[in-house]
Parts: sequence; structure tokens; C-alpha cells
Amino acid sequence: MSKKDIVLDAILTQGSLPLFFYEDAEVSLEITRTLYKAGIRVFEYTNRGAAALANFKVLKKAQKEEMPELQLGIGTIKTAAEATSFIEAGADFIVAPTINPEVGAVAKQHNLLWIPGCMTPTEISTAQQHGAALIKLFPANILGPEFMSSIRELFAGQLFMPTGGVDLNIDSISTWFRAGVCAVGMGSKLISKKVLENRLYEQLYSDTIKLMEMVQTSK
Repeated sequence: MSKKDIVLDAILTQGSLPLFFYEDAEVSLEITRTLYKAGIRVFEYTNRGAAALANFKVLKKAQKEEMPELQLGIGTIKTAAEATSFIEAGADFIVAPTINPEVGAVAKQHNLLWIPGCMTPTEISTAQQHGAALIKLFPANILGPEFMSSIRELFAGQLFMPTGGVDLNIDSISTWFRAGVCAVGMGSKLISKKVLENRLYEQLYSDTIKLMEMVQTSK
């Protein structure tokens, strides 16, 4: 199996993709360890601050030493230069808020999964033309599960994952899966500002286990 297929399979099996960024490298590492301990095997660190690349390198080092089964991707990648920097640092996959074909081309060159963000049928079609195996519906809080239900026949066989509009409860998660998504992106509803600032690792651990149970029930 190629790296791209391994990561895609991990996302489909897990049915969720946690994501976060935090300026402090040590907190970022503890969050990652907590997710892994709870059973997460694929997640996305986001390129949302000046410390992102340095922090990502810290996470990659720990991944090699402590978390061998983890697939560690990078999100909020908008340019080919950003993609290259993080791939050189060891990114296992690339997530983007937009469709930049140059980013897709860099990922393809390294045989990595590229997950671009889309909001319209035209964008989805464009992402498909550039080889996106998995498409992020973003921002999902604006689109809603009804959007997914409405377009699923148009794009039969395409894999979708909402990000930015999934709540940490069975109603929200099951509604999205019923609408036709293959996984749910979980950012601040799982790894909240409160969890990050107050180092609430035990809460995150129990919430992550709940998330995984709800996803398996909903899939």
C-alpha cells in the first residue's frame, strides 16, 4: 500500500480527524500524546501560527520515538512552499482550506494524500479534476448536513469529511454520517481553547474516547 492509501485507510477506519494548533510546543506534545493514548491513530496539526513548523518537528520526533502507529498530517496549507516545508519535516498528509492545484501537485509528487477544502459543487468538481481522493467540506457549520445530502448523488463515490461544524454529540455526528460523509473533522469542539489553556488532558482523553465510540455507532 502507498503512503497515500495507508493514511486514507486510517482516516476511514477511525472515522474522525482531530485537529488543532497551539503556540506552546510542550502543550502540543501533551495533547498529541493524550489523543494517541485514547486510541487516535491519525490526526492533523494545523499551520495556524509562527511556531507551527518548529512544533511540528517536535511532534514528529515524538511520533518516531513513542507513537509508531500515528499518521501525522499538517493542515491549513495554502501554498506549495508551505506544503514543501512540512513534507520535508515529515508530514504524512496535507490538508488545505482551499483548492490550490500547486499544493495538490506537491502532495502527488511525494505520493501523499491531499485533502482540499470545498464549499460549492464547482469547487468539488475542480478538486476531483486535481485528484482529491478525500474532500473536506468547509466551513461545515455554514454548509450543514443538508448540503451533503443534496450533493451526494452528483458526486457518487467521492469521499467527504466535514470540518468546522461537527458537535461532540451523537445527534450531530450521526446526522453527518447519515448525510453521506466518511469521517468527521473535529477541531475546537474536541480540543477547545479551555482544554489547551488549562491543560485539561484527562478531559480530552475521556472526550476522545466518547468521540470514537459515537463515530463507530454512527458509521
